[in-house]
Amino acid sequence: MHLFYTPDIDPASSSYYLNEEESKHGIRVLRLTTNDQVELIDGKGNFYTAIITDPHPKKTQLQIASVKKEFGKRNHYLHIAVAPTKNIERLEWFLEKATEIGIDEISLIICQRSERKEAKIERLNKIITSAVKQSIKAYHPVLNEPIPLSKLMATSFDGQKFIAHCEPGEKIQLKSSIEPNGRYLVSIGPEGDFTPKEIEDALHNDFKAITLGDSRLRTETAALEACFEMNFLNR
Repeated sequence: MHLFYTPDIDPASSSYYLNEEESKHGIRVLRLTTNDQVELIDGKGNFYTAIITDPHPKKTQLQIASVKKEFGKRNHYLHIAVAPTKNIERLEWFLEKATEIGIDEISLIICQRSERKEAKIERLNKIITSAVKQSIKAYHPVLNEPIPLSKLMATSFDGQKFIAHCEPGEKIQLKSSIEPNGRYLVSIGPEGDFTPKEIEDALHNDFKAITLGDSRLRTETAALEACFEMNFLNR
């Protein structure tokens, strides 16, 4: 299967031109030619089958043969808010694996103990796009610009909200608290964890404190564990 990411495609159109980057890859690298079949995803849930009609290395023309709507749509919505890791490669790893498993939205949150307060969104989005294509996902996760944790807490969210932390106190397990097929926001703090004040503020903003097990996990591992659990519990 030769899969291309085409976010600007019109689902109602009968033809489409690959951009120069995708055209070059398809014609020069994959050696595709006239009448070869390719697949397209637009990141909005549409999965296309198309036929090459003009294999131009800068502007390859395709004829759309069929469209599957809501391809691979999941029965829940998962938004994970995670503090960017000091080592950006760890965050990149999380984005790649979470996309493969299944996630809808990621927010990068800046906390009091954050060791990194900025990130190159364009580069991170490329990693997500690559994982979308590799795992044949028709939906492209949304990656938000870094925001203060306080702003995230003040933002309205129509669903259940959770905060994972290592401080003492009452915590619940996801399996005993989620409403199936719902909308979920899970917050994961930096390596130094959320501060007691941040946790208190979250609880006052309708977040529920959760545990992800007995082990002390790295930020990116905790975020991926939450991603896995949410998908597993909504099977």
